[in-house]
Amino acid sequence: MNKIKIPELSLVVLIGVSGSGKSTFAKRVFKETEIISSDKCRAMVSDDENNQAATVDAFELLHYISSKRLKNGHLTVIDATNVQTEARKPLVQLARDYHCLPVAIVLDVPEKICQARNDERVDRNFGKHVLRQQRSQLKRSIRNLKREGFRHVHVLSSVEEIDAIQKIQREKLYNDKKEVSGPFDIIGDIHGCIDEAIELLQKLGYNVDEIAYDNESFGYKVANPEGRKALFLGDLVDRGPNSPAVLKLVMSMVKSGIAYCVPGNHDMKLQKYLSGKNVQIKHGLEQTVEQLSQESEDFKNTVKEFLYGLVSHYVFDKGKLVIAHAGLKEEMQGRGSGAVRSFCMYGETTGETDEFGLPVRHNWAADYRGRAKVVYGHTPVPEAQWLNKTIDIDTGCVFGGKLTALRYPEEELVSVPAKMMYAEPARPYKLEADSSLSHQHELDDLLDIDDVIGKRIVATSLQNNITIREENSIAALEVMSRFAMNPKWLIYLPPTMSPSETSDIDEYLEHPKEAFKYFKSQGIDKVICEEKHMGSRAILVVCKDENAVKERFGIENEGIGACFTRTGRNFFNDSALENAFLNRVQLALTHSGFWTKFNTDWVCLDTELMPWSAKAQSLLKDQYASVGASASAALANVIGNLEITQKRGIDGVDQLLESYMAKSEMIGDYTKAYGNYCWPVNGLDDYKLAPFHILATDGETHMNKNHEWHMETIKSICEADPKLMVATPYQLIDLDDDSQIESAIAWWTELTEKGGEGMVVKPLDFVAHGKKGLVQPAIKCRGKEYLRIIYGPEYTLQENLKVLKNRGLGRKRSLALREFALGLEALDRFVKKEPLRKVHECVFGVLALESEAVDPRL
Repeated sequence: MNKIKIPELSLVVLIGVSGSGKSTFAKRVFKETEIISSDKCRAMVSDDENNQAATVDAFELLHYISSKRLKNGHLTVIDATNVQTEARKPLVQLARDYHCLPVAIVLDVPEKICQARNDERVDRNFGKHVLRQQRSQLKRSIRNLKREGFRHVHVLSSVEEIDAIQKIQREKLYNDKKEVSGPFDIIGDIHGCIDEAIELLQKLGYNVDEIAYDNESFGYKVANPEGRKALFLGDLVDRGPNSPAVLKLVMSMVKSGIAYCVPGNHDMKLQKYLSGKNVQIKHGLEQTVEQLSQESEDFKNTVKEFLYGLVSHYVFDKGKLVIAHAGLKEEMQGRGSGAVRSFCMYGETTGETDEFGLPVRHNWAADYRGRAKVVYGHTPVPEAQWLNKTIDIDTGCVFGGKLTALRYPEEELVSVPAKMMYAEPARPYKLEADSSLSHQHELDDLLDIDDVIGKRIVATSLQNNITIREENSIAALEVMSRFAMNPKWLIYLPPTMSPSETSDIDEYLEHPKEAFKYFKSQGIDKVICEEKHMGSRAILVVCKDENAVKERFGIENEGIGACFTRTGRNFFNDSALENAFLNRVQLALTHSGFWTKFNTDWVCLDTELMPWSAKAQSLLKDQYASVGASASAALANVIGNLEITQKRGIDGVDQLLESYMAKSEMIGDYTKAYGNYCWPVNGLDDYKLAPFHILATDGETHMNKNHEWHMETIKSICEADPKLMVATPYQLIDLDDDSQIESAIAWWTELTEKGGEGMVVKPLDFVAHGKKGLVQPAIKCRGKEYLRIIYGPEYTLQENLKVLKNRGLGRKRSLALREFALGLEALDRFVKKEPLRKVHECVFGVLALESEAVDPRL
C-alpha cells in the first residue's frame, strides 16, 4: 500500500507517541499550510515549542486555527500526539461543528525506535516513563477510534508501512457534482402522483414510454431533451395514487444517467420500513405499503437499496446550485455529517408545534446569505417564490395543487395541475396571504444596517474587488438615512465623470483634443461625442403600470416610478409634479412601442433634466447670483471712482482702471454663463428631459450595446413627446481620421461659443477595455465660459490658468472607474433578481465613494 484515501474535506488527526514521525510524515504527504502543529502553536504563544506550561494556550490556538480552516472548506491536519481520548474528543466535535468527516491516521511505531529518535533530539528531555505511558494510551485508543466518531481510521503499524505511503488520495464527497453544469429540470415533491410526473416531464420536453419491466429500465424508457438532466427533490412516495410507478420512473432515469435524486423524509421512512425497522405506518406510508404489496420482493429490495444509496444533497455548476429536499444552509453545503443529512430531509424546527400539531419550522431561507442558489421542497406552498436565492418548488400536487419544475439556468417555472386532491393536508397551505407582495419584497422592506456599514469589499465583474472604507460608509449612511427616497427604487447610482487632461493650448483649460488623445493612447479607435446638456443628472425608473411596480419593485401606492438625483434623493419636491412628469415619460414609452419591443414592464434610464436652475435654485441664488450681483455693483463703483481719479492725471491710474474694467468684463461673462442655465419653470411644460442611456429592462442590462444604439433607440422615444423629451445630438468619430477629429473640435467650439456647456466623449462601446484595462466610460470637455462658473470669474487670467493646469486627475479617474463598476454591478444584480441588500451593497458603495477627498471642481 503506497497511498491512503481520505475525504477531500476532512479533519485529519495524526495519532502517535513522541518520536513516531508524525511531523515528518505530515510534511511528506500534506501541504505545509494544511498542517497545524501543537509544537508550533506552543512556539507561537511562548517562543518555545517544548514549553509544556504553554500547552493550554497552544491548543486553544490550534483549535481556533483549525476552526477557521474548516469553516472555509480546507482540509486540516492536526499534528500532535493525540493519544488520549480527552485530547481527541474536542477534535471530533470540531469536525462535527463544521460538518466534515474526522479521519484518524495512527502511526504505531515500536517504542524502542521512538525512544532512539527522542534521544537524538537535544530538545526532548522527558524520561522513558512518559513514552511508555503514551504507548499504553495509544494501544488502548486504537480499537475505540470508530466508536469515538472517526469515520475513517488508518493504522500504520511499522516504519516500513509509514515510509511506503507516498500519497494521500483525496476523494470528493458523493455530493460534489460541481463539474456538472446542466442544464437541469428540477422537479418538486411528487408523492406518488405518476400521471402528473409524466405530464410534467413531457411538458419539459422529455419522451416517456412505458416498456416491458426489467431490472435496468424498471418499465420506463425516458429520453432527455438537449442534453438536459432531471433533478428530483425527494418525497417520491406516500399519499398519492401510485408510488411504485413513481419509483420505477425515477429509478429508470437515474439508472440511465439522465437524472439525479435526493432523498425526502418520506422516502427514508419507506427505506427503514423495507429494512425491517420499527416505523409508524401513517402520514401516507400506509398507502405506499399497500401499493407495494402488489410488487415482487425483488423490486422491493431494489427500492430499498436505491433509497439507501441516495445522497443527502448535491452541489452542481461550480458551486452555483444546491439541491436538497428541505433546503440547506450555506455552512452545510458540500459537507457530510448526520446534522447535514437531517437538515436536508427535515429542515430546521423551533421545537414548537402549531395548532395543527405539526412542528414549527424555522425560516432558514430568510436568513440565507449564501452564494449558491438553493432549490428545495418539503413544505408545500401555493406558489414557488424566490427568497434570498432560495426557492421552494413543492406546490402541493398531492394536495390538489400542482407539480412544479424549475428549469436551470433559465430560472423558468413550469407546472402542471393536479388531476385531483389525493390527500387532505394536515395544515392548510393555501391560506390567504397577509400581503400582496412577494416573500422577497416583504423581506426587503427592512434592510440590515450591518449589510452596508464598516469596511466592505465589494466584488464586481468589471473591477474585481472594490474596497469601501469605514469612514466613507458612515458618510453614505448619513445621506441615505436622512435624505434618500424609498430605497427600493435605488437600483443604480451613476458614476462621477472625469474631465479631460489640461489643454496645451494657452487660453484653454479643457479641450476635446486631450480627450481624443487619451482614448487613442488606450487603443480605442472609435468614440462618440455627445452634446453636454445644461441640466442636472437624473435617474428615472419608469414602469408600465402600478402592478408592474408592485411585482418588480415591491412598492405600493407610490405611482409608476421614480426620478432621483445621483445621490439618491428625490429630484422633485412636488409629488404631483413628479407624478405628472413620470406619466408623460410613461406615455412616450408606450406610444413608441417600447414595452413591446423590449418585452418589459419597467425601464431604468440615465438622463439629464433641464433646466439646471430647477434643481440648483438655491446654489444659483445663494452662490452664483450673489457673487455676480455684489461683484457687479462693487466693480461699477470702483470703476466710477477710478474714472474720476483718472481725470486728475494721477500716475498709474490708467493701468489700474484697465485692470478693473477687465474684471468687470469677466464678471459680466460669469453672470452670462450661469444665466444660460436658467429659465423660468412654472409647470411641467417648462422642463426638458434628455435621456442618453437605456440602462436596464426586465431580465437584461444594456451595457452590451454601444452608445450609437442607445442614442438611436432613445431618439424614437423622444419623437413620441418632443415637447418634453430631447434627443441628444452626437457625432461618431474615427480617431484615425484627422478630418473627423477636426469636425468634432469645430462642433465643440460652436456649442461652447453659443453658451453651451460642452460635450462628453465616450468610447463607442459602453464598456471598453484598453491597453491598461478598463477605460474611462466618459470624459467631459467643458467650454471656456462654463468653466468660469466652476473656477471663478477670473480663472482665465494667465497666472490663474498656469496654476489650474497643474491639477491632477488620478484620484478622479480612479473614482470614476470604481463607481462605474459598482453601478453596473448593482444593475446586473437587480436584473438577476438578487436580494435588495446585494443591490444596495453596490449602490451604497457608490454613495460612500462620493465622500472621498477629490476636488469637486473636476
